[in-house]
Amino acid sequence: MERKYDMNDITFKISSLRKAVATATVKVSKQETIDAVQNKEVPKGDVFEFSRAAGLLGIKKTSDLIPDCHPLPIEYANIQYSIDGLNIVISVEVHTIYKTGVEVEAMHGASIVALTMYDMLKPIDKGVEINNIKLQSKKGGKSDFADRPIKPLKTAVIVCSDSISSGSKQDFAGKAVIERLQKNKIQGVAYEIIPDETTEIQAKVKQLCGEKFDLILFCGGTGLSLRDVTPEAIKPLIERDIPGIMEAARSYGQDRTPYAMLSRGVAGFIGTSLIITLPGSTKGAAETMDALFPAVLHIFKVAEGARHDQ
Repeated sequence: MERKYDMNDITFKISSLRKAVATATVKVSKQETIDAVQNKEVPKGDVFEFSRAAGLLGIKKTSDLIPDCHPLPIEYANIQYSIDGLNIVISVEVHTIYKTGVEVEAMHGASIVALTMYDMLKPIDKGVEINNIKLQSKKGGKSDFADRPIKPLKTAVIVCSDSISSGSKQDFAGKAVIERLQKNKIQGVAYEIIPDETTEIQAKVKQLCGEKFDLILFCGGTGLSLRDVTPEAIKPLIERDIPGIMEAARSYGQDRTPYAMLSRGVAGFIGTSLIITLPGSTKGAAETMDALFPAVLHIFKVAEGARHDQ
């Protein structure tokens, strides 16, 4: 039986500020040990400073020792100590701006600090022990930006393509968009295919907005061919432009292919309906969804709060 072991794929994730705090406890057996640590009388040296240096190195070297941990930039690390009776409580805080979190880095740092203390204290205290290495808190990542609207979103995916509407090609991009909507707990999505015609696109926008759809995703027609007219059809109808949505999508795409800069997608509100245009390629549509969701759903959380305050 063939087995395949892969490092977790994080290429689809978005970099964000991520923080983690971990703690560990070094317990000694006598007050004399605590006094020696505080008075810097331990024969091997200053326990706090030596273990702090070791902890910082441990944080940075985590991916060298834990096989499935990704190398990542450590942009902030803080190591603090407090004494509670015969316990030295170690607290390690780590920050990064990256695609994956720093929980293991913080716990590894706390472990190395504790082990260094153990090594320095065992010549003077045979009863020293390490306890309770654990994660206290973490912040950042997609889960922190998953603002789910209170009510279900009435959502539509409209594929704009001459070849797909004529039946000469199959639609994969629109189905990839629906799949990602479902992963974000958006169900019951209306789905339709129309040709690359300005009048038909505009008519569909007006129809869906009139039917009070909350979220309308147009897939296709954002490129540079002569038949790519989706931005031209939709942009004049947008009442409140949200340029940051497409800026985020293009920035995300640009990290993966230089062709992302050629996308001409637009996004904004028509009445209470949010319109977002996506590329027609399956990969481009999927990557745009990865770039925007679930964070873009915060728009509806804000709207619900505004209506509640009125």
